[in-house]
Amino acid sequence: MKIAMLTNNYRPFVGGVPISVERQAQELVKRGHEVTVFAPMYGDTGEEREKVLRTDGVAPERVVRYHTQKHKMANGMVYPAVFPTEVTEVFAEENFDVIHVHHPMFAGPLGVRLGKKYGIPVVFTCHTRYEDYLHYIPALRVHEHSPACKRRAVRWIQEKVVPGYIKWFADQCDLVLSPSAGMRQVLRGYGMKSVCTVFPTGLEESFFRRNDLRAAEIRREYGRGKKHLLVTVSRLEREKNYGFLLRGIADVRRRMGDDFHVLIVGDGSRKAELKVKASLLGIQDMVTFAGNVPNEEVKDYLSAADLFLFASTSETQGIVLAEAFAAGTPVVAVRAVGTDDIIENGVNGFLTEEEEETWADRVAEALSDERRLKEMGRAALASAENYRASTLAIYEEMLYNQCIGAKKAEFKGAAGLPERMPQRKEERGYGAEEDRREHTAMVIH
Repeated sequence: MKIAMLTNNYRPFVGGVPISVERQAQELVKRGHEVTVFAPMYGDTGEEREKVLRTDGVAPERVVRYHTQKHKMANGMVYPAVFPTEVTEVFAEENFDVIHVHHPMFAGPLGVRLGKKYGIPVVFTCHTRYEDYLHYIPALRVHEHSPACKRRAVRWIQEKVVPGYIKWFADQCDLVLSPSAGMRQVLRGYGMKSVCTVFPTGLEESFFRRNDLRAAEIRREYGRGKKHLLVTVSRLEREKNYGFLLRGIADVRRRMGDDFHVLIVGDGSRKAELKVKASLLGIQDMVTFAGNVPNEEVKDYLSAADLFLFASTSETQGIVLAEAFAAGTPVVAVRAVGTDDIIENGVNGFLTEEEEETWADRVAEALSDERRLKEMGRAALASAENYRASTLAIYEEMLYNQCIGAKKAEFKGAAGLPERMPQRKEERGYGAEEDRREHTAMVIH
């Protein structure tokens, strides 16, 4: 099977979507499929990594880079070109069996247009609660001094415009994949009619291989001689709710003293601000901002900890929660879409309301009973078995085949069209200018 994946961000950018796309692509390659990831240019994209065999001897996914706009978002994400010719030229020369888009903007509409042009089924994974990310658009940022009319306008966009657009885009696709059952309910709430199934991001086998020696080194380095080491991993951005997490840590200290240390892994535009907040809360000596670490080393940081802390309410799944479970580390998290689906309250972690006192109570409760903490760690490890990427790749392969079969049946039954669907540009009579007009119209819509 020849698979095209279109994404607005990819390595070297660090984030949940790039990780999800990379893992899916590489697991499908292991199963013998040919996967091309169409991803934006970042300048130094580490192309040398993309041209060599991985350590397991399997060729990595093929990556085709397309041009981006000059401006970037505050968090380092790029804006893809409205009409990336690097993508359309490959489609004009090659025959793909299925298109998998990972965003409803930019790369997404292009994928839908290419699917319609060449008669290829389009699969869409809705990775993100986009209404929670409007602050990355400068014109839509609100603060305490923003006029009331602007606040109302942004709220209307969050509650009406974004859900309406996601509903429209999802209904253009042959299949929608939701990272969690909770997110599927959100999409249905938008009014989406497309076929939708739950498909979480999987964990590659390396996450299940413990390196106890390295974990012990990390614990010695960052534990500061304290009894407990706690860890959290994510980008340091507004939507990750770090203000709540730091206030919660201060509450934990009031409950059980300072015999613990918190390691924050990740980087982002709010790092300096969060360091100041930690100082104002009097916990600057209890928190270490470690910055980014290579993705393949994250599991060792998770294994080193007694407990994983999580406060984000904007996730659709929270890949890092499954990663923590694979390390045998239970989680204390704020109840939200995505987290509800993976955490069994009181079994492999705790779920709380978005209240610092309640959240801190559960952290203190988990740390105060070592026997129960170990039991929760074993339950977390068992939960992680549901997220093996190798198993999920088999399911994804089946879903692709179903979409391909349905599309072929659709073409066979339509006006006597042949079973083989036209692929190349010359077979359909499309020209480059027509391509550009159609795609631009879809982006504007």
